[in-house]
Amino acid sequence: MPRLAPDRWFFAAIGLTLAFRFWLAAAFPFTGDESYFYWWGKTPDWGFYDHPPLIGWWLAALLVVADSEWWLRLPQILQPGLLALAVRWAWPQLFPDQAERRDGVALLVLLAPVNVWNVLVTTDTALVYCAVLSGLAWLRATRDDAARWYLVAGVFLAGAVLSKYFAALLGFAYLIDALRRRSARAWVGLVIAYACTVPALLLMAWWNSEHCWSNFMFNFVNRHGAGRTGFNPVTPLLYPVTLLYVLTPPVLWLLLRRRPPRPDGAVDRSLLALTAVPLLLFALLSLVKSIGLHWVLAFVPFALVLAARRVAARGLQRLTFFFVGCAALHVALALVISRLPLETWHKWSSYSGLVLTVESRELVERAAPGDALLVSDGYSNAATLGYNLRRYVPVLGPGSGHARHDDILTDWRRHDGRDITVLRKTAPRQGEYDAWFRSVRIDSFEQRGARFWAVRGQGFDYARYRATVLTEVRRRYYAVPAWLPLSGCYFCARYFPEEPCRR
Repeated sequence: MPRLAPDRWFFAAIGLTLAFRFWLAAAFPFTGDESYFYWWGKTPDWGFYDHPPLIGWWLAALLVVADSEWWLRLPQILQPGLLALAVRWAWPQLFPDQAERRDGVALLVLLAPVNVWNVLVTTDTALVYCAVLSGLAWLRATRDDAARWYLVAGVFLAGAVLSKYFAALLGFAYLIDALRRRSARAWVGLVIAYACTVPALLLMAWWNSEHCWSNFMFNFVNRHGAGRTGFNPVTPLLYPVTLLYVLTPPVLWLLLRRRPPRPDGAVDRSLLALTAVPLLLFALLSLVKSIGLHWVLAFVPFALVLAARRVAARGLQRLTFFFVGCAALHVALALVISRLPLETWHKWSSYSGLVLTVESRELVERAAPGDALLVSDGYSNAATLGYNLRRYVPVLGPGSGHARHDDILTDWRRHDGRDITVLRKTAPRQGEYDAWFRSVRIDSFEQRGARFWAVRGQGFDYARYRATVLTEVRRRYYAVPAWLPLSGCYFCARYFPEEPCRR
C-alpha cells in the first residue's frame, strides 16, 4: 500500500468520484426512463402504474427546488459515497477482528464498476439505499439480537418495499437466515422487521385496489404475456456475464471458491445469506427472464463485503488496486465518449432515439410548429420530449405493456375534434391513423442524419379511437382477475363505465 494512510485514500477517492459523477450527471441528457419518472414527480400520488411510489415522492421533493438533470440525479450521484460510508461505519461493529480493513472494504463499494458511472434515476435508486441500510442493520442485529437493530432493519425494509418489488428478495433472505439460526430471538427479530412493512403493504394494496391493480397487472401479468415466458437458453448465459461485470471476476472467484481462508462466524453466515439468496433467486429467474444490470445492484455491497471477509489482507490490497484501475478506465472511457460528435453513432440502431433526446426542441419546431397537440407513439419518446419541453406529451396508439402511466394522466375524451401531430422515429404503416382523424398528412424529414416522421391528423375522432384502440387496450392490459377485490379503475371508469375491468 502506498505511504498515504488508508483513510486518506478513501476520502480522496470519494472526492474524485463525486467530482466525476457531478460532471457526468450534468453532461449527459436524461434517458427515457428518467424522463418517465420525472412525470411521476410532477404528479405525485400514493402509487404509480409500474412500481411502488417512493421514487415519485423522492422526485416530487426535489422538484420543489429545481428540475435540472444534475439536481434530480443528486441522490444517485451521492449514493456510492454514502453507501461506502455506511459500510465503513458498520464494518468494525460487524467484524471487530478486522476493524483495520474498513477503508479498503468501503473503497470496494465506492469503486464497484456500476457505482463509478451510474448516475441515472431509476426505481432502484431508492431500493439500493433502503436495501443496503436494512441489510447492514440486520447484520448488526445478528451479533446480539438487539431489538432496536431489527427495528431499523424493518423500517428500511419498508422503504425498500415502497421502492420496488425486488424488496421481497431481501425479505426472503431474512427468512432463510432466521431459519438457519433456529433461535427464538431470531424469529422475534424477523417478526419485528416484517411488521414494519405492513403499513407499506397495506398502502400499496389500497392504492392498487382503487387503480385497476396496475402494479400487479404490470409486474405479474402484462410483462409476462405470450412470447415473454418459458425457458430461454440465452438468458441463463447472460446472467453470469452480468455478475462478472457488476462484481468483477476476482470478486466472483472469491465468492465461488469452496473454502474461505478463515472460519465463519455468526455474522459471516448471515452475510452469506443476504448475498447468496437474492443472487441465486436471480439465477433461477434467468432461466425464463433476462436479468437487468440494475436488478442486482441492491445486493452488490453485501457481495463485496463477503468477498473482503474471504481474502487475506494482502489480497484485499490487491483487490482495491484492481478496483481503482477499473474506475480509472471507466472515467477515461466516459471522457472520450463525451468528446465524440453525435454523428459518431450514426450507424447505431438507436441513433434516432439519441437525436430525439439531444435535440427535442429542434425536432418539435420542425414537426409541430402550430397549435396542434403534440403526441408520440411510444412512452420513452413521449416522456423524453415532455421533459425537454417541460410540458406533458401523451402517447397516441396502443403502446405497450410497459410505462402505461399515460393512461392515468391522459383523458382522450377531452381531445375529441382536436388537431394532433404525432412525432415518430419510424415510418407509420399505410392507413394506420386514417380511422382516428378526419384527414391525415404525413411528412418526413432528417435531423442530424436521422429520419423522423410527423403525422398531422385533423379532427381527432374519439369515438372511433375508443372502439379501435381503447377497447383493445382494455382487453389486453386491464383484464383484472376476478379474485382480486376491485374498488375502482381509472381506465374503465373513464372510457367504459358500463363494463367493469374484469377478466
